Amino acid sequence: MSDKAIEVEHLECQIGDKSILKDISFSVKRHESLSIVGPNGAGKTTLLKCLNRILAAKRDAVRIFGNPIEQFRQSELAKLVAYVPQGGGLLPFTVYEFVLLGRYPYFSPFSSISREDEEAVWAALCLTETEELESRMLNTLSGGERQKVLIAAALAQTAEILLLDEPTTFLDPKHQAEIIRILRRTNLDNGTTILTVTHDLNSAVVVSDRILAIKDGRSVFQGQSAGIMDEQVLSEIYGQEFDFVEHPRLKRKLAIPRMMT
Repeated sequence: MSDKAIEVEHLECQIGDKSILKDISFSVKRHESLSIVGPNGAGKTTLLKCLNRILAAKRDAVRIFGNPIEQFRQSELAKLVAYVPQGGGLLPFTVYEFVLLGRYPYFSPFSSISREDEEAVWAALCLTETEELESRMLNTLSGGERQKVLIAAALAQTAEILLLDEPTTFLDPKHQAEIIRILRRTNLDNGTTILTVTHDLNSAVVVSDRILAIKDGRSVFQGQSAGIMDEQVLSEIYGQEFDFVEHPRLKRKLAIPRMMT
């Protein structure tokens, strides 16, 4: 199996008559953590959906572990790539039932739930610290609890690649920190390759190995996380000036949008 979890070469994606992604190329190594940043409307979510084949991209532009994504049956792809979309509907399931749905790539018609399925669900609940919620209905959960359950369902797939679309958006600082800690454990302890779309630039720099920045459907930065903390680079990406401070504990440069006073 290739040491590259994902390889993207000259990726293009069009929705209707609008070109969303334009000639994007990058790769992600196995066990790596990559954050995808950029302004609103840059094409970040579209990119994730192309990597999960929710949206069709230019043929042979995406490879998963060295194989063209078109070669996989959907159940095969789901065993390799799990996706946590932004938000999520309130489906009429308990937490346990919803997380169990993450095992769908392993189900066959008329089969019963296996011990392996149960163990995978329980491991995901424990990792996300949602085991005490297992009998609760999804519509009774707080936003932070619901986000952890969405991640648990993806982890129950036991896929080697995890795609997340803004997993901490609209969460309070406590739940943001919990989600980040869960993803760090998933990456460092379990070796899961993680791609995260985020608007939290500082968090991306702290927790990710590398960053990919997209603007107007094109890649405008690729490199080690610390490398994006450059005034010229950030100005090109966001059209905004920044001030910089040093994290008091981690000693890493962080960016603060410059306010007009």
